[in-house]
Amino acid sequence: MFLQTQSKRLAMKKRSPLAILFLPMITFGIYGLVWYVKTKNEMNGQGTAIPTAWLLIIPFANIYWFWVYSTGVEKVTNGAHSTLGNFLLRFFLGPIGMAITQNEFNKVAMG
Repeated sequence: MFLQTQSKRLAMKKRSPLAILFLPMITFGIYGLVWYVKTKNEMNGQGTAIPTAWLLIIPFANIYWFWVYSTGVEKVTNGAHSTLGNFLLRFFLGPIGMAITQNEFNKVAMG
């Protein structure tokens, strides 16, 4: 039973990229923060070492956090997204970059 629960926790969850695109706008950014925390935990379950999401609300520390998050995305997607490319997507395109990243996470979730 424990192994089954642990394997579910380690898997990336499939989510709708359209929801990732529009929900942050509807919830004034709150869903975006929730998405980052959830995907961070899923990626850490895959073996990445992304620090606490509390860094997201600290000026300048959030830039560091996004960089480390982007390195985690590169690792989990097996290089489908480079660290720099993912960081720039996130930094300049916001929810659009999140939706693109979620699409890659969905590919990982499918196997």
